[in-house]
Amino acid sequence: MTVKQISVFVENKAGKMAELTDYLQQHQIDMRALSIAETKDFGIVRMIVDDPYKTSCILKESGYVSSITPALAVEIPDEPGSLARILKILGDGGVNLDYMYAFLTRKKSTAYMVLRVADNEKALEILGKQGVHAISQDEISEL
Repeated sequence: MTVKQISVFVENKAGKMAELTDYLQQHQIDMRALSIAETKDFGIVRMIVDDPYKTSCILKESGYVSSITPALAVEIPDEPGSLARILKILGDGGVNLDYMYAFLTRKKSTAYMVLRVADNEKALEILGKQGVHAISQDEISEL
């Protein structure tokens, strides 16, 4: 069970992120999580949204370069050590972590991590055996 992460290339200039987020708002796209990695000339905006198909279509129509990548989203207790536990499970299982970012919701005492790993299926199996709940795209849309 994975979620659809949308990666968008955005020019690294003042106002470009505002343009992107305004465009998403105009089309009623609700971001659930967001991460930005930047270089001198451009940034890669990674986001989890309520409607990835619609988002992908409107980005393409407006000329943004984007892609959809499957990623894991896991629910963890919002307390010290929870992330360390998840990362240890993955490391002990031989799953390489490419990158990650977190997001919170209105659900008290729960945090969510988006994990991009080399092998989603293996990670899901390992985490599932340890009782870690991976959330689906449908669950993301309902948060």
